[in-house]
Amino acid sequence: MRGRNDTVRAAIFAVAISLLTACGGHGGDSSSGSPAATPAGGINLQIVSFGDSLSDVGTYAPLASAVGGGRFTTNPGQVWTQNVAQYYGDTLKAAYTIDITHKLTAQSGLGYAEGGATVATPANQSDFLTSVIGNIEMPVNQQVSSYLSAHGSFNSNQLVLVWAGANDVLRAGQLPAAAPTVQTAANTLAQVIGQIVQNGGAHVVVVNVPNVGLSPTGLAASDGGANLTQLSQLFNDTLNTGLQTVGVQSKVIQVDAYTWLNGIIANFQANGFAVSNTGQACDPKKTPDNTSLLCSPPTYVTSNADQTYMFADDLHPTTHLHSLFAQFVEQQLAKSGLGH
Repeated sequence: MRGRNDTVRAAIFAVAISLLTACGGHGGDSSSGSPAATPAGGINLQIVSFGDSLSDVGTYAPLASAVGGGRFTTNPGQVWTQNVAQYYGDTLKAAYTIDITHKLTAQSGLGYAEGGATVATPANQSDFLTSVIGNIEMPVNQQVSSYLSAHGSFNSNQLVLVWAGANDVLRAGQLPAAAPTVQTAANTLAQVIGQIVQNGGAHVVVVNVPNVGLSPTGLAASDGGANLTQLSQLFNDTLNTGLQTVGVQSKVIQVDAYTWLNGIIANFQANGFAVSNTGQACDPKKTPDNTSLLCSPPTYVTSNADQTYMFADDLHPTTHLHSLFAQFVEQQLAKSGLGH
Protein backbone atom coordinates (compact mmCIF):
# COMPACT_ATOMS: atom_id res chain seq x y z
CA MET A 1 0.00 0.00 0.00
CA ARG A 2 2.88 2.33 0.80
CA GLY A 3 6.62 2.31 0.05
CA ARG A 4 8.47 -0.25 2.14
CA ASN A 5 11.39 0.38 4.45
CA ASP A 6 12.70 -3.09 5.23
CA THR A 7 15.64 -1.91 7.32
CA VAL A 8 13.53 0.17 9.66
CA ARG A 9 10.86 -2.52 9.82
CA ALA A 10 13.43 -5.10 10.81
CA ALA A 11 14.60 -2.74 13.53
CA ILE A 12 11.02 -2.38 14.79
CA PHE A 13 10.63 -6.12 15.12
CA ALA A 14 14.05 -6.58 16.71
CA VAL A 15 13.43 -3.90 19.32
CA ALA A 16 9.88 -5.14 19.88
CA ILE A 17 11.15 -8.64 20.58
CA SER A 18 13.57 -7.33 23.18
CA LEU A 19 10.90 -5.19 24.78
CA LEU A 20 8.41 -8.04 24.91
CA THR A 21 11.04 -10.37 26.34
CA ALA A 22 12.12 -7.88 28.98
CA CYS A 23 8.56 -7.11 30.01
CA GLY A 24 7.23 -10.64 29.78
CA GLY A 25 4.82 -9.73 27.05
CA HIS A 26 2.50 -6.77 26.55
CA GLY A 27 -0.44 -6.54 28.87
CA GLY A 28 -2.18 -4.32 31.36
CA ASP A 29 -4.35 -2.56 28.78
CA SER A 30 -7.27 -2.08 31.08
CA SER A 31 -9.97 0.52 31.08
CA SER A 32 -9.89 2.23 34.42
CA GLY A 33 -12.91 2.61 36.59
CA SER A 34 -14.55 6.02 36.86
CA PRO A 35 -12.92 8.22 39.49
CA ALA A 36 -14.95 9.75 42.30
CA ALA A 37 -14.15 13.32 41.25
CA THR A 38 -16.51 14.97 38.77
CA PRO A 39 -14.78 15.10 35.36
CA ALA A 40 -14.86 18.01 32.92
CA GLY A 41 -17.91 16.57 31.20
CA GLY A 42 -19.89 16.75 34.43
CA ILE A 43 -20.74 13.06 34.61
CA ASN A 44 -18.79 9.80 34.71
CA LEU A 45 -19.26 7.42 31.81
CA GLN A 46 -17.41 4.32 30.69
CA ILE A 47 -16.33 4.60 27.05
CA VAL A 48 -16.60 1.78 24.50
CA SER A 49 -15.28 2.41 21.00
CA PHE A 50 -15.68 0.63 17.66
CA GLY A 51 -14.18 1.59 14.31
CA ASP A 52 -10.94 1.96 12.39
CA SER A 53 -7.63 3.82 12.59
CA LEU A 54 -9.35 7.14 13.29
CA SER A 55 -10.32 5.76 16.71
CA ASP A 56 -7.61 3.15 17.36
CA VAL A 57 -6.05 3.79 20.78
CA GLY A 58 -3.16 1.35 20.45
CA THR A 59 -3.89 -2.02 18.86
CA TYR A 60 -0.48 -2.07 17.21
CA ALA A 61 1.44 -0.16 19.88
CA PRO A 62 3.43 -3.16 21.16
CA LEU A 63 5.30 -3.13 17.83
CA ALA A 64 4.99 0.49 16.73
CA SER A 65 6.17 1.90 20.06
CA ALA A 66 9.63 0.56 19.27
CA VAL A 67 10.09 3.59 17.01
CA GLY A 68 7.93 5.98 19.03
CA GLY A 69 4.68 5.22 17.23
CA GLY A 70 1.52 3.47 18.37
CA ARG A 71 -1.52 5.34 17.07
CA PHE A 72 -2.49 6.72 13.67
CA THR A 73 -1.70 10.33 14.45
CA THR A 74 1.28 12.47 15.39
CA ASN A 75 2.52 10.29 18.24
CA PRO A 76 2.68 10.51 21.19
CA GLY A 77 -0.53 12.51 20.80
CA GLN A 78 -3.95 11.07 21.57
CA VAL A 79 -6.82 10.29 19.24
CA TRP A 80 -10.28 11.77 19.75
CA THR A 81 -11.72 8.75 21.57
CA GLN A 82 -9.09 9.07 24.30
CA ASN A 83 -9.90 12.75 24.72
CA VAL A 84 -13.63 12.07 24.96
CA ALA A 85 -12.97 9.30 27.48
CA GLN A 86 -10.98 11.68 29.67
CA TYR A 87 -13.76 14.25 29.39
CA TYR A 88 -16.10 11.72 31.02
CA GLY A 89 -13.60 10.52 33.60
CA ASP A 90 -12.48 7.33 31.89
CA THR A 91 -9.24 6.02 30.35
CA LEU A 92 -9.70 4.17 27.07
CA LYS A 93 -7.30 1.30 26.37
CA ALA A 94 -7.10 -1.17 23.48
CA ALA A 95 -9.34 -4.24 23.64
CA TYR A 96 -6.83 -6.23 21.59
CA THR A 97 -3.13 -5.75 20.93
CA ILE A 98 -0.79 -7.28 18.40
CA ASP A 99 2.26 -9.35 19.29
CA ILE A 100 5.47 -10.11 17.43
CA THR A 101 3.84 -13.04 15.62
CA HIS A 102 1.11 -10.78 14.19
CA LYS A 103 -1.49 -12.26 16.51
CA LEU A 104 -4.19 -10.29 18.30
CA THR A 105 -4.47 -10.94 22.01
CA ALA A 106 -7.47 -9.86 24.07
CA GLN A 107 -6.79 -7.25 26.75
CA SER A 108 -9.16 -5.75 29.31
CA GLY A 109 -9.66 -2.44 27.51
CA LEU A 110 -12.79 -1.32 25.69
CA GLY A 111 -11.17 0.36 22.68
CA TYR A 112 -12.13 -2.13 19.96
CA ALA A 113 -11.38 0.15 16.99
CA GLU A 114 -8.51 -1.18 14.89
CA GLY A 115 -6.52 0.50 12.15
CA GLY A 116 -7.40 -0.90 8.73
CA ALA A 117 -10.84 -2.12 9.76
CA THR A 118 -13.81 -1.93 7.42
CA VAL A 119 -17.45 -2.32 8.40
CA ALA A 120 -17.63 -6.02 7.54
CA THR A 121 -15.03 -6.98 4.91
CA PRO A 122 -12.46 -9.49 6.24
CA ALA A 123 -8.92 -8.15 6.66
CA ASN A 124 -7.43 -10.61 4.19
CA GLN A 125 -9.32 -8.94 1.36
CA SER A 126 -7.32 -5.74 1.62
CA ASP A 127 -3.69 -4.65 1.64
CA PHE A 128 -3.26 -2.40 4.64
CA LEU A 129 0.31 -2.31 5.98
CA THR A 130 0.33 -6.08 5.76
CA SER A 131 4.10 -6.38 6.12
CA VAL A 132 3.94 -4.37 9.36
CA ILE A 133 0.75 -5.60 11.06
CA GLY A 134 -0.35 -8.56 8.93
CA ASN A 135 -3.97 -9.26 7.99
CA ILE A 136 -5.48 -9.35 11.45
CA GLU A 137 -7.67 -6.30 11.98
CA MET A 138 -11.25 -7.11 12.93
CA PRO A 139 -14.03 -5.51 10.88
CA VAL A 140 -16.53 -3.54 12.97
CA ASN A 141 -19.23 -6.22 12.94
CA GLN A 142 -16.69 -8.61 14.46
CA GLN A 143 -15.55 -5.99 16.97
CA VAL A 144 -19.11 -5.69 18.26
CA SER A 145 -19.55 -9.46 18.35
CA SER A 146 -16.29 -9.77 20.31
CA TYR A 147 -17.50 -7.20 22.82
CA LEU A 148 -20.83 -8.97 23.30
CA SER A 149 -19.11 -12.33 23.69
CA ALA A 150 -16.90 -10.91 26.43
CA HIS A 151 -19.37 -8.61 28.20
CA GLY A 152 -22.87 -9.83 27.30
CA SER A 153 -24.50 -6.44 26.81
CA PHE A 154 -24.12 -2.68 26.97
CA ASN A 155 -25.48 -0.52 29.80
CA SER A 156 -26.73 2.99 30.57
CA ASN A 157 -23.47 3.99 32.25
CA GLN A 158 -21.60 3.60 28.98
CA LEU A 159 -20.99 5.93 26.06
CA VAL A 160 -20.55 3.87 22.88
CA LEU A 161 -18.59 5.56 20.08
CA VAL A 162 -18.90 4.23 16.52
CA TRP A 163 -16.92 5.67 13.60
CA ALA A 164 -16.41 3.48 10.54
CA GLY A 165 -16.74 3.44 6.78
CA ALA A 166 -13.72 5.44 5.60
CA ASN A 167 -11.81 2.29 4.61
CA ASP A 168 -14.84 0.99 2.74
CA VAL A 169 -14.92 4.26 0.80
CA LEU A 170 -11.18 4.19 0.13
CA ARG A 171 -11.25 0.62 -1.20
CA ALA A 172 -14.48 0.74 -3.19
CA GLY A 173 -12.98 1.92 -6.48
CA GLN A 174 -14.51 4.27 -9.01
CA LEU A 175 -18.12 5.26 -9.47
CA PRO A 176 -20.53 4.06 -10.69
CA ALA A 177 -19.25 0.51 -10.13
CA ALA A 178 -18.24 1.36 -6.55
CA ALA A 179 -21.71 2.44 -5.44
CA PRO A 180 -23.09 -0.99 -4.39
CA THR A 181 -20.00 -1.71 -2.28
CA VAL A 182 -20.34 1.55 -0.37
CA GLN A 183 -24.10 1.22 0.03
CA THR A 184 -23.79 -2.32 1.36
CA ALA A 185 -21.18 -1.19 3.89
CA ALA A 186 -23.35 1.69 5.10
CA ASN A 187 -26.45 -0.47 5.43
CA THR A 188 -24.44 -3.11 7.29
CA LEU A 189 -23.14 -0.47 9.68
CA ALA A 190 -26.71 0.65 10.37
CA GLN A 191 -27.59 -2.94 11.26
CA VAL A 192 -24.56 -3.22 13.56
CA ILE A 193 -25.60 -0.01 15.32
CA GLY A 194 -29.07 -1.49 15.68
CA GLN A 195 -27.47 -4.51 17.33
CA ILE A 196 -25.70 -2.23 19.82
CA VAL A 197 -28.96 -0.47 20.71
CA GLN A 198 -30.88 -3.72 20.98
CA ASN A 199 -28.27 -5.05 23.37
CA GLY A 200 -28.59 -2.21 25.84
CA GLY A 201 -26.68 0.66 24.24
CA ALA A 202 -28.40 3.70 25.75
CA HIS A 203 -25.88 6.38 24.70
CA VAL A 204 -24.57 5.59 21.22
CA VAL A 205 -22.62 8.11 19.16
CA VAL A 206 -22.58 7.49 15.40
CA VAL A 207 -20.02 9.53 13.44
CA ASN A 208 -20.41 9.72 9.68
CA VAL A 209 -17.57 9.46 7.18
CA PRO A 210 -15.54 12.66 6.76
CA ASN A 211 -14.96 14.04 3.29
CA VAL A 212 -12.20 11.62 2.30
CA GLY A 213 -11.81 13.51 -0.96
CA LEU A 214 -10.35 16.45 0.97
CA SER A 215 -7.59 14.37 2.55
CA PRO A 216 -4.09 14.59 1.06
CA THR A 217 -4.80 11.20 -0.51
CA GLY A 218 -7.88 12.63 -2.17
CA LEU A 219 -6.12 15.76 -3.38
CA ALA A 220 -3.36 13.63 -4.90
CA ALA A 221 -5.82 11.60 -6.98
CA SER A 222 -6.14 12.35 -10.69
CA ASP A 223 -9.62 13.78 -10.13
CA GLY A 224 -8.56 15.85 -7.13
CA GLY A 225 -10.65 13.73 -4.78
CA ALA A 226 -14.00 14.09 -6.56
CA ASN A 227 -14.72 10.35 -6.59
CA LEU A 228 -13.86 9.94 -2.90
CA THR A 229 -16.01 12.93 -2.02
CA GLN A 230 -19.00 11.46 -3.87
CA LEU A 231 -18.47 8.08 -2.24
CA SER A 232 -18.26 9.71 1.20
CA GLN A 233 -21.56 11.46 0.55
CA LEU A 234 -23.14 8.24 -0.73
CA PHE A 235 -22.02 6.34 2.37
CA ASN A 236 -23.45 9.00 4.68
CA ASP A 237 -26.75 9.30 2.84
CA THR A 238 -27.15 5.52 2.84
CA LEU A 239 -26.24 5.31 6.53
CA ASN A 240 -28.90 7.90 7.41
CA THR A 241 -31.53 5.97 5.51
CA GLY A 242 -30.31 2.70 7.01
CA LEU A 243 -30.58 4.02 10.56
CA GLN A 244 -34.17 5.05 9.82
CA THR A 245 -34.94 1.65 8.32
CA VAL A 246 -33.51 -0.18 11.32
CA GLY A 247 -35.52 2.12 13.57
CA VAL A 248 -32.69 3.55 15.66
CA GLN A 249 -32.01 7.01 14.23
CA SER A 250 -33.90 8.66 17.08
CA LYS A 251 -32.07 6.46 19.61
CA VAL A 252 -28.52 7.47 18.69
CA ILE A 253 -26.51 10.70 18.68
CA GLN A 254 -25.32 11.46 15.16
CA VAL A 255 -22.17 13.52 14.68
CA ASP A 256 -21.58 15.10 11.27
CA ALA A 257 -17.83 14.78 10.74
CA TYR A 258 -18.27 15.44 7.01
CA THR A 259 -19.58 18.97 7.42
CA TRP A 260 -17.29 19.64 10.38
CA LEU A 261 -14.12 18.78 8.47
CA ASN A 262 -15.20 20.87 5.48
CA GLY A 263 -15.60 23.83 7.82
CA ILE A 264 -12.26 23.34 9.57
CA ILE A 265 -10.42 23.16 6.24
CA ALA A 266 -12.16 26.27 4.98
CA ASN A 267 -11.08 28.15 8.13
CA PHE A 268 -7.87 26.30 8.99
CA GLN A 269 -5.89 29.34 10.13
CA ALA A 270 -8.65 30.49 12.47
CA ASN A 271 -8.48 27.01 14.04
CA GLY A 272 -4.77 27.29 14.77
CA PHE A 273 -3.29 25.53 11.74
CA ALA A 274 -0.52 26.86 9.52
CA VAL A 275 -1.02 24.10 6.91
CA SER A 276 -4.44 22.80 5.90
CA ASN A 277 -5.06 19.61 3.92
CA THR A 278 -2.20 20.29 1.50
CA GLY A 279 0.59 18.72 3.53
CA GLN A 280 1.40 16.15 6.18
CA ALA A 281 3.12 16.54 9.54
CA CYS A 282 5.02 13.24 9.32
CA ASP A 283 7.93 13.54 6.88
CA PRO A 284 7.49 10.78 4.25
CA LYS A 285 11.28 10.50 3.94
CA LYS A 286 11.74 9.86 7.65
CA THR A 287 8.55 8.03 8.65
CA PRO A 288 8.65 4.25 8.05
CA ASP A 289 6.11 3.17 5.42
CA ASN A 290 4.91 6.79 5.34
CA THR A 291 2.27 5.95 7.95
CA SER A 292 1.37 7.94 11.04
CA LEU A 293 1.29 4.67 12.99
CA LEU A 294 5.11 4.87 12.94
CA CYS A 295 5.33 8.68 13.20
CA SER A 296 6.96 10.39 16.19
CA PRO A 297 8.63 13.76 16.94
CA PRO A 298 11.91 12.82 15.20
CA THR A 299 9.97 12.26 11.96
CA TYR A 300 7.89 15.48 12.11
CA VAL A 301 8.55 17.96 9.31
CA THR A 302 8.83 20.65 12.00
CA SER A 303 9.02 20.35 15.77
CA ASN A 304 5.46 21.62 16.26
CA ALA A 305 3.90 19.95 13.21
CA ASP A 306 1.50 18.01 15.45
CA GLN A 307 -0.18 21.34 16.23
CA THR A 308 0.28 23.31 13.00
CA TYR A 309 -0.66 20.65 10.42
CA MET A 310 -4.13 19.17 9.98
CA PHE A 311 -3.01 15.78 8.68
CA ALA A 312 -0.36 13.50 10.17
CA ASP A 313 0.07 11.42 7.01
CA ASP A 314 -2.03 11.40 3.86
CA LEU A 315 -5.20 10.29 5.68
CA HIS A 316 -5.04 10.62 9.45
CA PRO A 317 -5.56 13.68 11.69
CA THR A 318 -2.80 15.26 13.75
CA THR A 319 -2.99 15.59 17.53
CA HIS A 320 -4.46 19.09 17.20
CA LEU A 321 -7.14 18.04 14.70
CA HIS A 322 -8.09 15.08 16.91
CA SER A 323 -8.39 17.45 19.88
CA LEU A 324 -10.66 19.82 17.98
CA PHE A 325 -12.86 16.94 16.83
CA ALA A 326 -13.14 15.62 20.38
CA GLN A 327 -14.31 19.05 21.50
CA PHE A 328 -16.90 19.09 18.71
CA VAL A 329 -18.19 15.66 19.76
CA GLU A 330 -18.35 16.76 23.39
CA GLN A 331 -20.42 19.78 22.36
CA GLN A 332 -22.87 17.55 20.49
CA LEU A 333 -23.13 15.28 23.50
CA ALA A 334 -23.75 18.20 25.82
CA LYS A 335 -26.62 19.31 23.57
CA SER A 336 -28.11 15.84 23.98
CA GLY A 337 -27.97 16.18 27.76
CA LEU A 338 -24.76 14.25 28.41
CA GLY A 339 -22.45 16.58 30.30
CA HIS A 340 -21.89 20.27 29.85
